[in-house]
Amino acid sequence: MKPKLVVGVVSIVAFTSLLMYNFGNSISSYVTFEQAAERSNSHVVGTWDSSQAYGFSRETMQFSFYMKDQDGIVRRVVYPRPKPNNFEEATQLVVIGEMRNNVFHANDMLMKCPSKYNDGSELLNAQES
Repeated sequence: MKPKLVVGVVSIVAFTSLLMYNFGNSISSYVTFEQAAERSNSHVVGTWDSSQAYGFSRETMQFSFYMKDQDGIVRRVVYPRPKPNNFEEATQLVVIGEMRNNVFHANDMLMKCPSKYNDGSELLNAQES
């Protein structure tokens, strides 16, 4: 084999391996707070615990609240931005960040809010009654 061919094949294999490794690290599945403690970047799905205190601190410029994950574990979440507009209406939250000392520090937050549209089945059921 020619040396240029060997170097080319080795380069392609190395580049592909590096690409796949980085792609695998960037994909994050949903985890619980306990699993997030073992990772550097996690997506935790849960619901807002409205029985606990929440609010925006002007001193730290952070919004904090308590969230219950899919296993029922409640943890404090700190978000470095003001409270999102639909926060109270959200039926599900996804916080993206990392756990530090039993507090989840979120870099980003996604909210699933109830749809203002429905499929019309409520109206149909009301008419049949």
